[in-house]
Amino acid sequence: MINKNFKSFKVTYNGKTTIYDKPTRILDIVGNDKNLIYAYVNGRVRELTFILNRDTNLETKTLDDSEGIRIYQTSLRFVAAMAMKKIRPELNVRFSYNVSRSIFIQVTNKGVTVDRLLVEKLQREMRNIVDADLPFHRTKISVEEAEELYKRLGYKDKLEILKYRPEPTVHVYECDGYENYMYGYMVPSSGYLKNFIIRPYSPGMLLQYPRSETKGEIPEFKDAPMFGKALKASHNWAKLTNLDSVAHINSYIEKGHIVELINIAEAKHYQMLSELGQRILEDSEDIRLICIAGPSSSGKTTFANRLRTELMSRGLNAIRLSIDDYYLPRELAPRDEHGNFDLESIYALDIELFNKNMLDLINGEEVELPRFDFKLGKRVNGRKLKVAANQPIIIEGIHALNEQLTSYIPKHQKYKIYIAPQAQINIDDHNPISLTDLRLLRRIVRDKKYRNASAQETMAMWPSVRAGEFKWIYDTQEEADYVFNSLLSYELAVMKKHALPLLLEFDYLSEFFPLAERLIRMLKYFLDMDEEWVPSNSLLREFIGGSCFEDV
Repeated sequence: MINKNFKSFKVTYNGKTTIYDKPTRILDIVGNDKNLIYAYVNGRVRELTFILNRDTNLETKTLDDSEGIRIYQTSLRFVAAMAMKKIRPELNVRFSYNVSRSIFIQVTNKGVTVDRLLVEKLQREMRNIVDADLPFHRTKISVEEAEELYKRLGYKDKLEILKYRPEPTVHVYECDGYENYMYGYMVPSSGYLKNFIIRPYSPGMLLQYPRSETKGEIPEFKDAPMFGKALKASHNWAKLTNLDSVAHINSYIEKGHIVELINIAEAKHYQMLSELGQRILEDSEDIRLICIAGPSSSGKTTFANRLRTELMSRGLNAIRLSIDDYYLPRELAPRDEHGNFDLESIYALDIELFNKNMLDLINGEEVELPRFDFKLGKRVNGRKLKVAANQPIIIEGIHALNEQLTSYIPKHQKYKIYIAPQAQINIDDHNPISLTDLRLLRRIVRDKKYRNASAQETMAMWPSVRAGEFKWIYDTQEEADYVFNSLLSYELAVMKKHALPLLLEFDYLSEFFPLAERLIRMLKYFLDMDEEWVPSNSLLREFIGGSCFEDV
């Protein structure tokens, strides 16, 4: 029956405006083109099954888009969990981010070996589901109904986090009788998910999927043993300390064990610093240059200061030098494909001068170091420096592990450290927290605190920052002698009160609203935690303020 009171509405799509007399799905407007992953509806992210009933500016997105990749990946995890339930219903799986920009699938049942036959069987079942092009049906149920559903399905992990959900309702997806909730938007049906690869990766398997930085294609697989070991160690430690999920972290806070939670996480950093100090001490006759690199907001500055203190406690009076002082004059800096100065490039640095200065210092010569004056946009004369034979030099920056930067120094005289938060925290078993989102939150909070930059300014810069990381950092991480996990398990509970007000400022018409909305969805599950007991030398202080290293 037609509602006589319903007013017709206009939809503008691909430059064409059409009038509709009844509520209409986006799919029925854009067609069944499976290259289209989601849509912007008046600036807001919507699934293609969303029903329009008012004037709309409609824009569709593909896998060239990072949000499109996220929706694709969320849907693919749903299908992987669904396929495992069909072939081995007694097995439970946990997803986490891993090497080569892929998802690690771990079977959590004790005594179960993930062999080649299980991998092949899972891939075959996923292909069957994709080929069948089964629709994903989204329904809204109350939290009480979700609780009953999760109990019936045996989703203990989802029950644990459900009590922290602030909304009174939950969206559940159903496909061919299988039900799950993935904390994110989905594609309309399984047929959209044709591009994926599953490979054995002991003790589990890896699920590869398209990435926006490779223009919607699956990246070539590149193993990263150092990175992989660090992720495994992070997971094992989180499991050991019961800090592997949001619900478990919240449990510490709920019980009033905040100081204990902070101290456990900080003790892990002290442990790694002590291990590093001992390794460097044992080889101190050879090690002259300590190189620290990592992606944006990894905590490089605080870490370098703390490592220097650790070495001093062992009789090694290390000194720190800034790679930033070796920037070329601004007019000589390389430009990116858009014609802007590319300050992320290693060629924005005077590589030759840096090599010469490091070699001369290591050889015991006095060197007049440059100092880059950012107001003038050029180098000026800095301090004169001479280092003793037992004084290692600490350098930190995104290019510190790049051999070009230190090619004059023999490899045995360098100790390379890669630092990044290796987050192995899940909302539930099927929904890992993004390492990249964690770093972005750190940067948003820090930029506001120290640069008075809005969250919008930080988000606008983030794609170019990420492009620089893919181009210059990730290929060098396997050069590291040590991987330092800069994650603090409690940090998002503390960061929440700093970040939420900045994220809530976005108007839904902003191009960054979908990103802000996604970060809010992640933060809302963490209980608030005061920063009173966060130590002044904590790596977290680099972002929220109050660091004892601020004037160092």
